[in-house]
Amino acid sequence: MTKKRVLVAMTGASGSLYGVRLLQALQLLPEVEVHGILSKWAKENLRLETTLSAAEVGALCDVLYDENDQSAAVASGSYPIDATVIVPASMKTCAAIACGFADNLITRAADVALKEQRPLLLVPRETPLSTLHLENLTKLSRLGARILPPMPAFYNQPRSIEDLLEHQTMKLLDALQLTHDLGRRWSGAPDTAKNHML
Repeated sequence: MTKKRVLVAMTGASGSLYGVRLLQALQLLPEVEVHGILSKWAKENLRLETTLSAAEVGALCDVLYDENDQSAAVASGSYPIDATVIVPASMKTCAAIACGFADNLITRAADVALKEQRPLLLVPRETPLSTLHLENLTKLSRLGARILPPMPAFYNQPRSIEDLLEHQTMKLLDALQLTHDLGRRWSGAPDTAKNHML
C-alpha cells in the first residue's frame, strides 16, 4: 500500500497543542507517512505551553527535518508530498508565504505546495487580526491555500481543552480527506430530526 505523505510544520504562534494533536491523530492512521518540521519558536512554545519536549513531538513524525535545511527532500517539487499543513501558523509565516519569501524550510515547503498546486492547509493563530493579516490570508486563499483557523464549536458541548482540540483536528483530517472517527459531528437539531421522522 502506498502511503499518503503529509507534511506537518509547526511555527512559533501560540497553540502548539493543535499541531501536537494533529500529529498524534496522524500516527494512528497506518495509511499516512508523517513528515514534520518544528521551527525554533515552535520548540520554545512547546516548552511554554505543554509538558512535552521537542524531541517527544518530533518522535511523532516518521521523518523530521531541520527548519534551516533548504536541501531537504520537501524543498523540491519533485519530491511527492500529498499535503502540507502549517499548524499553528504564525502571521510572520503567513506573510512570508503570501510574498513568496521562502527563507526557511517551512515557507519553502509551502511555496512548493502552492507552485505544484498541492493541498496547503494553514491554521492561523492570532487575535485580533489586523487588516494586513486579513489581506495576507485572503491572498493565500486566492492562491489556493485553505485557511482553517481554530474556531471552537459549541453544538457538541465541549467540556475540556481536549474536546476543543479534537474538533479542530477533525476539521483538519476532513480537509486532508482522511478517514477517521474523531469528533462529534452536527447531525441536525434534535427537534428537527424528530420532525423529519414524522
